[in-house]
Amino acid sequence: QVQLVESGGGLVQAGGSLRLSCAASGLTYSTYAMGWFRQAPGKEREFVGAIPWSADSTYVADSVKDRFTISRDNGKNTVSLQMNDLKPDDTAVYYCALDRRYGAVLVGTADYWGQGTQVTVSS
Repeated sequence: QVQLVESGGGLVQAGGSLRLSCAASGLTYSTYAMGWFRQAPGKEREFVGAIPWSADSTYVADSVKDRFTISRDNGKNTVSLQMNDLKPDDTAVYYCALDRRYGAVLVGTADYWGQGTQVTVSS
């Protein structure tokens, strides 16, 4: 079965950077899209970014597009989220998502989700 394991979360001061990674295993198909979502306490899950198999384009939420970059390594079945100039409002649990359909990742209905990694930004 497909498993997604996130890593790279932690505590960082405002203005700092973190790089999240998500490794996929148990895949049964050869092409798939991946993405990142986040959920802060008391708030709904929020789309952060997505990248198709081809990686010829990415889509990042307007709220973070000037600071966050999504990338992938198909040879390693991984997706990464580089987060720069972090702000306290970025504090959340970050989740990795995977689906054969790019559209499903974009709208948050992906078939597979990781367990999440905590990112805490102190002011």
